[in-house]
Amino acid sequence: MGSPYTPAVQALIDEFGRLPGVGPRTAVRIALHLIRAGEADVTRLTRAIAEGQKVRFCERCFNLADEHLCTICSDTKRDASKVCVVENSRDLAAIERTGEFRGTYHVLLGVMDPMAGVGHEDIKIRELVVRLQHEPIEEVIVCTGNNTEGDVTAAYISRILHPIGIIVTRIASGLPVGSDLEFADEITLGRALENRRTIGN
Repeated sequence: MGSPYTPAVQALIDEFGRLPGVGPRTAVRIALHLIRAGEADVTRLTRAIAEGQKVRFCERCFNLADEHLCTICSDTKRDASKVCVVENSRDLAAIERTGEFRGTYHVLLGVMDPMAGVGHEDIKIRELVVRLQHEPIEEVIVCTGNNTEGDVTAAYISRILHPIGIIVTRIASGLPVGSDLEFADEITLGRALENRRTIGN
């Protein structure tokens, strides 16, 4: 059975349907809304998409950035002695919403997953070690997810940093097992961060 929509409309629906978390019905609703929207709305969306293509990774922490450094790394008021290690920029944003952390970040762009063949060399752990050699960092707070992959990654980071005298801590338990930081509420995540524990030897 063919599509009830014109080729142009169906193409728009198909493109929206490729986005994460957007099912067929949602894709139709978004496409039809966009078609009904005024020219100004469409122009704003088109401009935002074009600007989004200019986004890069921060040269220091690998957060999303418009310039060479992200807004957090550019903020001289942040506590440079503490760095919070997260899996992705969504987790960084979740921690920022708590208002409990004023240090800097390091985004791994993933986690170690031996079953999927993802090792330490596939994420930004080496770059973290390089930062520790050039920045006055005293504590590394590992905020990976409360799951097997997050635990493996945290354990590896602790093992390689312990010999150089860096304090490595992990967010406290309290998050549901298998949960992602981005879905935790601000109060729970804030308490987990505040009650972090030292890991390693």
